[in-house]
Order: sequence, then C-alpha cells, then structure tokens
Amino acid sequence: MPSADRAERLRHPEVLGDLLIYRLGQLYATAGTMTLRVCEGEFGIPRREWRLLAVLGQGGELQPSELAERAELDRARTSRALASLQARGLVERRTVASDRRLALVGLTDEGRALHGRMLPRVAAINGALLTRLTDAQVAALDVLLGALQQQATQLLGASTWPKADRRRGHRPST
Repeated sequence: MPSADRAERLRHPEVLGDLLIYRLGQLYATAGTMTLRVCEGEFGIPRREWRLLAVLGQGGELQPSELAERAELDRARTSRALASLQARGLVERRTVASDRRLALVGLTDEGRALHGRMLPRVAAINGALLTRLTDAQVAALDVLLGALQQQATQLLGASTWPKADRRRGHRPST
C-alpha cells in the first residue's frame, strides 16, 4: 500500500485497524505478553512490580508519590505493589530524619540484584522487536514516539475529557 494511503488511513481511520491507538495497543499486548512471561514466569514478579523496580533501579530512593508518578501508576496500586515488594525483601522504606512524615523507598541489595538480572532480559525483548528496523528507522521512531507522547500529554491537559466511574458501573451522560 502506498505511503500516502497509509497516512490517510491513520489520519482518518474508518475501521478499528486504522486507529493508531488500537495498533499501538496490539503491539503493547504482544510485546507485553513476552515481558509478562519473563517477569512473572522467570522471576515471579508481576509487571507492575517490575515497573517499580525499574524506576527505583534508575532513580535511587524516591517518595512513594513520586515513584507512582514516574511509574505512571495510581497511588493505591503503587502502595499495594510496594507492600508486596517490601514483604519479599526487595524494597525498603525509611522515614526522613528531618521530617518523620516523609518516607523514602529504595531497593535493597536483593532488589538491586534482581533488577540487575531482569533488566537485561526485558531489554532483550526490546532489542528483538527493533531488529527489523534500520538504525535510521529506530532513530526516527524514537523522535516520532516523543512527538506523539508530547501531543497526547498536551491534548489530555488542554481538554476536559469525561471520566468513567467504573466503581459504580456508571456511564457518562450524553
């Protein structure tokens, strides 16, 4: 299919398969399944907990609220995942001496070791996905993903999108 036709389909989708979000979701689901199998099957760590380990592995100690923000998880899910990681001895929580209300979480030695074993396995999936692309295509993809993320963030912040109340089974009013 000529690139002009592909661009037209993405810009003006007529069927589900033309939607950028759907196609990205399909990619995420497929690649996510591989990641899930590595994280849970090989290491016994759910993907959400892996995300927290990965953020802490690159950022050191963080306040739980900052960790939730960086991991793009809500605070309740972050709290539950942290409790699980702490129970396994992978994460430790400490209060800040100058302000006992503040807590910081960080990886334990065991958590750092696990992160060091998991990251190369997950990175291998990333690398395998990119093998079909040239270096120029990978660089272009990086730029394009950044631009799409920036636009999505701007759109989300600039509009009032309806919120679903899933806890009560409510639907937005029309």
